[in-house]
Amino acid sequence: MYNHAPANYQCAFCTLVQGELAESVTSRDTDVFYHDRVVTAFVGSHQWPHNPGHAIVIPNEHFENIYELPLHLATRIHELAREIAVAMKAAYCCDGVSTRQHNEPAGNQDVWHYHMHIFPRYEGDELYVSQKALMPATERAQYAQTLRSALAQWMPSSGQGS
Repeated sequence: MYNHAPANYQCAFCTLVQGELAESVTSRDTDVFYHDRVVTAFVGSHQWPHNPGHAIVIPNEHFENIYELPLHLATRIHELAREIAVAMKAAYCCDGVSTRQHNEPAGNQDVWHYHMHIFPRYEGDELYVSQKALMPATERAQYAQTLRSALAQWMPSSGQGS
């Protein structure tokens, strides 16, 4: 239903979940700060200038968009997004948090795997008018470690590293 992935699409997010790296994939395993049998969370490879360290949560199983996503996975994704938001508040001392989720080309979806963004927000950050740029992998790894530590304090019995 409402699919837009090209024929023979190689999903970058599935590749990340499987622990495989392809030259065309900008995300790295060091970006991942949470993984369990259902969902994975990682620092996005592209960041906005005033909102560094934004995270992405995905289901481990491939679903292109919200139309296909089973409700039990939507629930788990939102649970983790909430936990990440709390961790961001503690780790980044941000003024707020925003979530975004895109579907289909007209909705600005550009990776054909359901995903939700969690952004640290700051007064006057101009998130919705600024342009994203690729963040170096070493810098993303530092943000991932910060979020991993903050999540461990917030949810000590989490499925991290499983």
